[in-house]
Amino acid sequence: MKDTTRHIIESSGLIPVLRAKSLSQAHAVVRAMLEGGVRVVEVTMTVPGAIDLIRELRHEYGSDLLLGSGTVTTPEDAAATIAVGSEFVVSPSLHPDVIEVTREHGKVSIPGALTPTEVITAWRAGADYVKIFPCSAMGGPGYLKSLLAPFPYLQLIPTGGVTLQSAESFLNAGACALGVGSDLVNLQAIESGNPEIITRTAKAYMEIMQKVRSANQSI
Repeated sequence: MKDTTRHIIESSGLIPVLRAKSLSQAHAVVRAMLEGGVRVVEVTMTVPGAIDLIRELRHEYGSDLLLGSGTVTTPEDAAATIAVGSEFVVSPSLHPDVIEVTREHGKVSIPGALTPTEVITAWRAGADYVKIFPCSAMGGPGYLKSLLAPFPYLQLIPTGGVTLQSAESFLNAGACALGVGSDLVNLQAIESGNPEIITRTAKAYMEIMQKVRSANQSI
């Protein structure tokens, strides 16, 4: 199952970071993203009732949606989200005990790191991918490329400030997937009754993924 999770993450290339004010708002965002081709969602622990939301989404969408938990900073939260359906666990920072519990359950671990020392420490602790956060604040695609220069074998997922305008540059810099927040998870679009805005943005991201992959395959 872990190999399947990795395949879906890398083939999709997009991990929307779901932060919402309520369960109903979160469900509306997910529906709009799915209509745009999204197949992976990270439910952050900042969503009220996050555990219930993961359980509900797992029941509603089954294998059509790969679910992960985000903003996980304790092994207890990691285990709780895995119990209700999380196939991958994401942290904003580096917590070796969260990595350990995630691996013990056979799930994909994506800890957050920023500096070269933090990144290589996360990798050696058993991370499957390393979330570079907040990547844009450190220089964006250029910073990602600089990290990969001495560590070309790392699997990095830039998060924080990724937009439609920067997505292609991040992919060309070596990102194996992108963590995308408010640029896609547009809560205002739901509040204003315009979920189609999210759907259009999701489609635009998927088009960028296809464009970059097609270009790389032709090289």
